[in-house]
Amino acid sequence: MSAEVCREKLMLLCRRYQDYVTRNPSAAAHLESSVRTLSYLIAGRFSDSHALSELVYSASNLLVLLHDGILQKRMRRALPVSLSQQRAMTWLTVLEYIEVFTEMGATKLWGEAGRWVVIFLIQLTKAILKFFLLFWYKSGIQTSPPIIPLERETHLGAEDAVDGTEGKESSYIGKRSNRVIRSLNNTSSSHVRWWGLPQQYNNANPNHTELPDQQVSTPLGTQETVAESLYIARPFLHLLSLAACGQKSWKPWIFSAVLDVTSLSLMSDAKTLNRTERAELKRRAFLLLYYLLRSPFYDRYSETRIIFLLRLLADYIPGVGLVARPLIDYLPVWQKVYFYNWG
Repeated sequence: MSAEVCREKLMLLCRRYQDYVTRNPSAAAHLESSVRTLSYLIAGRFSDSHALSELVYSASNLLVLLHDGILQKRMRRALPVSLSQQRAMTWLTVLEYIEVFTEMGATKLWGEAGRWVVIFLIQLTKAILKFFLLFWYKSGIQTSPPIIPLERETHLGAEDAVDGTEGKESSYIGKRSNRVIRSLNNTSSSHVRWWGLPQQYNNANPNHTELPDQQVSTPLGTQETVAESLYIARPFLHLLSLAACGQKSWKPWIFSAVLDVTSLSLMSDAKTLNRTERAELKRRAFLLLYYLLRSPFYDRYSETRIIFLLRLLADYIPGVGLVARPLIDYLPVWQKVYFYNWG
């Protein structure tokens, strides 16, 4: 009986929290930003602070995911996918949010052997889920994270705009001219305002609320599917090449770079893709710069030059040292974490 009472109290507490987030989305956003800022302040303050900082940072991302789900229910909007696909995307998103902290925790608890076992299992799970989404659900180009954080101001503004057009006093009909004039009582904010007649709103704007998390994936042809498959398989194949050739070998670095460049080159004209997919391809192209920070290239070429540049900026440009010096101290820690470099 006591267990049942505790369960009911917990459910009541969850409902109250959902109601609070629904009524106060700005307060929820403030909580998320405060938790994220706390993760930055913790880093480097004491021993093992990097692991605690990463835990708090992961918690802030999970908090965003939770709040977005609550707000989507409020707006009665779901992702344009099936329930099973949404669950797979949610698990994949959670994995991406906690993978760095999981690696750090595994290193602390089980040493290097346990760390590599955990990395292998996470990469294998991610590859399976992504291939499942690609071939079973035809998800197209997959973003990172799979569930994009909600653009809350735009979503809530669009919802207000739609509600405004559905109001009873959304328009006025002149008694003599019978001209339909938009009422000023329910005018929405300027960035989502519709300047035409209220009854023409939905006809002229069939996708007026189509935001990044609402866009349908573009179907991929054979060449694009091969390109996406290479991108999905690259982290796991790199891990296998590390096990075969060793961490100091150039072969895994070259093999991974070839796979990334080949994947991007096989993608067709970006004009056929939606806004989110184009942004994802730009992100992947930008991440090619990470190869300058990945061993063994970083150990042999980049490290001394990057540290020299940061020290030069810190010494001669006022204020830059507040960022550059902690960054110099953090680079060795960043290099030791696999998912920072290769995740």
